[in-house]
Amino acid sequence: MNKKALILDLDNTIYPVPSIGDELFKPLFDLITDCGEYKGEFEEIKKDMMRIPFQKVAKKYEFSEQLTEKGDQLLKDLTYDKEMSPFEDYATIRDISCKKFLVTTGYTKMQQSKVDRLGLEKDFDEVHIVDPSISGKTKKDIFKDILDRHGFDATDVLVVGDDPESEIKAGKELGIDTVLYTKNVTKTEGQSISDFSQLKEFL
Repeated sequence: MNKKALILDLDNTIYPVPSIGDELFKPLFDLITDCGEYKGEFEEIKKDMMRIPFQKVAKKYEFSEQLTEKGDQLLKDLTYDKEMSPFEDYATIRDISCKKFLVTTGYTKMQQSKVDRLGLEKDFDEVHIVDPSISGKTKKDIFKDILDRHGFDATDVLVVGDDPESEIKAGKELGIDTVLYTKNVTKTEGQSISDFSQLKEFL
């Protein structure tokens, strides 16, 4: 194995967001339907909330300033305290012997509650939550910090995630090899896998 480290996304990479999304985001969905200050179809908003950060959803569907602020305040304190299960093939990740870093974007309390419910702390050397509500940092900033602090070359690391416009783009911009996890997304160009058992050929 040539890679010294693996950087993984959380949502829709380690577990499927739709498995908890309707229940987790119900207070937000109720707020949106009650407020009504947005453009586009509500069902499309719900789908996008399962895969991209609230800030991007609010901008895409032109939420009013009031709805954006109320949604932001609501989500800052939202957590998930019920049972969660990772994708079945996630067990393969635990057997890979290299440094592992979890880097996820979202509200700190919400993302930490998912990490806790999934018991992920023991699987990763570091867990990083990129919270757009409190910081201008991006996944790219965190990736670069990981490289710098651990003395990794870009070629030492592999980034795995489901979003071509988030962790995959960030990795590519830093010259890091990336693999798109396509279990719940449409396959696009570039290296991709639909099961973690396929990951070994990229390590």
